[in-house]
Amino acid sequence: MAVIALSLPGVATSQGARSGDKATAATQRKGSGLPIPRFASLKSDEINVRTGPGPRYPIEWVFKRKGMPVEIVAEYDNWRKIRDWQGASGWVYQGLLTGKRSFIVASKTASLHKTPATSAEIVARLEPEVMGEIRSCNGDWCRVRVSSVSGWIQRTALWGVYKSEPIN
Repeated sequence: MAVIALSLPGVATSQGARSGDKATAATQRKGSGLPIPRFASLKSDEINVRTGPGPRYPIEWVFKRKGMPVEIVAEYDNWRKIRDWQGASGWVYQGLLTGKRSFIVASKTASLHKTPATSAEIVARLEPEVMGEIRSCNGDWCRVRVSSVSGWIQRTALWGVYKSEPIN
């Protein structure tokens, strides 16, 4: 059995606190037409998170983790208001996000099983803040990949997928 742990700095703040966005746009204009909220992932290792939807707004903090899942909670033109697994939110340019699905183990250590059953062999234990790729989800289980290890994990152990969302 593998034990997968990770030291996750996650984000670096540029102005101290990573508080919720105070400059929420009251109306939306020309969004993507995709459902909101929805999950996406960060496309690069350094992404500026702004206080509002545009380059004229100051950078509040910087994500430093490619592939991290984020929840898109609002859209304005080509800007997306995102929320991370810790609840921090801000605006990023849409081109810095990808629809590729990922997850993070948000709270306690989670078991990765060989098959989708709690009685199945455990192939790895995923420590909090470990990230990986979601391959598919059905019912209470998701098939995931972390580094070179694949297996099944209970959906409730993940942040990056909704309770009954099918992923194929």
